[in-house]
Amino acid sequence: MTSDDEPTVPIVCTACDTTTRVPLADVADAVDRHNENVHDGEDVAEIDPAIVESLADLVVEDMGLLDDDGGTYD
Repeated sequence: MTSDDEPTVPIVCTACDTTTRVPLADVADAVDRHNENVHDGEDVAEIDPAIVESLADLVVEDMGLLDDDGGTYD
C-alpha cells in the first residue's frame, strides 16, 4: 500500500474551529501533539465524533451485542 492509498481519518478541534485529515497510523500522535502544543495537554482535538459513532455501531453489530436470541451468558 502506498502512502496515497493509506486511509485518512478526520480530526476536529472545536476550540480552533479546524478539521484536518491524517493517515490512520498517525491519528493518536496527531491528536496528542495538537492538544499538547495548542491546548496545554487538554483533550480538545479528537477524531470526528461521527466516525467514532459509526465505528462503534459496526463493532456492536459485528460482535452481535444487539442480537436478541434469548440465550444465556456463561
